[in-house]
Amino acid sequence: MDDAPESELDALLKTLRVWDLPELPSLDPGGSPADPRALFTEWFADAVAAGQPEPHTMSLATADDRGRPDVRTVMLHGVDARGWLFASHATSRKGRQLAARPEAALGFYWPARARQVRVRGPVTVLPAREARADLARRTTGALAAALTGRQSDVLSSREELASASATAWERARSEPDAPAPTWTLYALAAREVEFFQGDARRQHVRLRYVHEQDAQGGRWRRELLWP
Repeated sequence: MDDAPESELDALLKTLRVWDLPELPSLDPGGSPADPRALFTEWFADAVAAGQPEPHTMSLATADDRGRPDVRTVMLHGVDARGWLFASHATSRKGRQLAARPEAALGFYWPARARQVRVRGPVTVLPAREARADLARRTTGALAAALTGRQSDVLSSREELASASATAWERARSEPDAPAPTWTLYALAAREVEFFQGDARRQHVRLRYVHEQDAQGGRWRRELLWP
């Protein structure tokens, strides 16, 4: 049987290269900090300095009540002792999925530095007052989007969205502390964090942190993975 003809997509894929950089950074596992949050902060700052567009965007993977996976791109809202923070409407698809299965995974990709970070663990809902404070720190547009609401619902027309958005923008400008009841702040408490450093010879470095409980509440074990 003859091979299928090459598609336009196949031809385009063959032209693409990854990490076309003069020099790639390195990762020394032996010199890595004991807590993955410290290394994440270091890598994040490095991505910003390298000019990586939107380094705070990340893939958020969840599963529905039947175990079917789902993924989308969201924004990182911070990292603290509770974990990696992000926000959404509790009534959205991801909000409903997290309510049914409060586990998730995050993926960061910074091609400007040939790096990616993977995080996974249980997700908790933070207090409503923190969600309000988080929204208050953001732009008028962010508040307007939160006030528009109905995320993931079926939309009857673009005109319906335009009308609802215009109303939300007007309220956001006149009432900058307007409440958005379904806006929710989440924290992913990492149980595993993996740092991937690309290598031009394909000898990539994969450093995984695994959280283990102990008498003091927990510690991080570090291990290398085959690329």
